[in-house]
Amino acid sequence: MKLKVNQLSKRFYDPSRGEFFACNDVSFEVAEGEIFGLLGPNGAGKTTTLRVLATILKPTSGAAHLGDIDIFRYPDAARAALGFLSSSTGLYERLSPREILTYFGRLNGVTESTLKEKIEQLFTALEFKQFADVRCGKLSQGTRQKVSIARSIIHDPKLMILDEPSNGLDVVATQAMHAFIRQAKADGKCIVFSTHIMSEAEKLCDRIGIINDGKVLAQGSLSELKELAKATLLEDVFMSLVSRYDSAK
Repeated sequence: MKLKVNQLSKRFYDPSRGEFFACNDVSFEVAEGEIFGLLGPNGAGKTTTLRVLATILKPTSGAAHLGDIDIFRYPDAARAALGFLSSSTGLYERLSPREILTYFGRLNGVTESTLKEKIEQLFTALEFKQFADVRCGKLSQGTRQKVSIARSIIHDPKLMILDEPSNGLDVVATQAMHAFIRQAKADGKCIVFSTHIMSEAEKLCDRIGIINDGKVLAQGSLSELKELAKATLLEDVFMSLVSRYDSAK
């Protein structure tokens, strides 16, 4: 399934700021088997954009389609076809990873005949099988993050929306997560994720969108963005585009 986002906006009201747009006229497309990264400073609108696409927040305006599914008109159908990893998702601390994945698998309609096999596959792919039956309250932050990732994709979604997926992971765990994302891409998944780590974006993304103040400043392949900003490092591309925008305001 292809994701197409068209002029997506989300307006909020804050007593101290008045009305403001957390994301403003955001448009991009992600094909099957493609990884699209959203880069931006804190407060740029990355998480809001992803939460709107995941149907957690209602958009103020704009449209988004996943294949033939109108995400905002048919949110239940969209949720069945997407998995969302939030940067702030909590876990039931008294349950084990196996119990959490079983619960969410059933909640998402995974058949009993395939659920156990799917859970074992995720334990292996994300390398935390040894903690499968340990209560989540006793797990490290990195292992808890792996459980959160597995929970978000237990139903084998066509679209994976990952908000800071490497948050809390050490180098070894990050490599396992990267390998998992690459395999998901090879399996034809449509993947959107945000990150603050430039090297991660360079390593994984087919295309990148740079967002600031709720607006997409530029998007394209790494080589296209480097050419646009006349820079050789993604960090320099990022800083150049954000600085140009801030100077033009």
